[in-house]
Amino acid sequence: MSDIKYTESHEWLRLEADGCATVGVTDYAQNLLGDLVYVALPREGDRFAQGEEAATIESVKAAGEIKIPVDGTVVSVNVALADEPSLVNEAAESAGWFFRMRIDNPEQLAGLMDAAGYHAYIGA
Repeated sequence: MSDIKYTESHEWLRLEADGCATVGVTDYAQNLLGDLVYVALPREGDRFAQGEEAATIESVKAAGEIKIPVDGTVVSVNVALADEPSLVNEAAESAGWFFRMRIDNPEQLAGLMDAAGYHAYIGA
């Protein structure tokens, strides 16, 4: 079973060994956006409900929002993105992560897609 889940709005969530989750945008989404030039991250301690905007991104093509995949609290952010938003383009599903969170309602994970479901969703 994969520890990565996906949303219809193209965020990914990776469950970590410490019980937290790391969140980012999919490689598919970063390709659609083009070169990222700005990322605004949440603050540590910010709480969000599933689907709320947790971060914003701007590219040479468009602006977008990163929605939180499940209810939770931000425990850390990827500060490297402030100076290097291009990390998202270079490694969207690894070094280009946005934030780590503590999940408040683990049962919401069941509503997210696994890798096979996400690939079918995007037609890949």
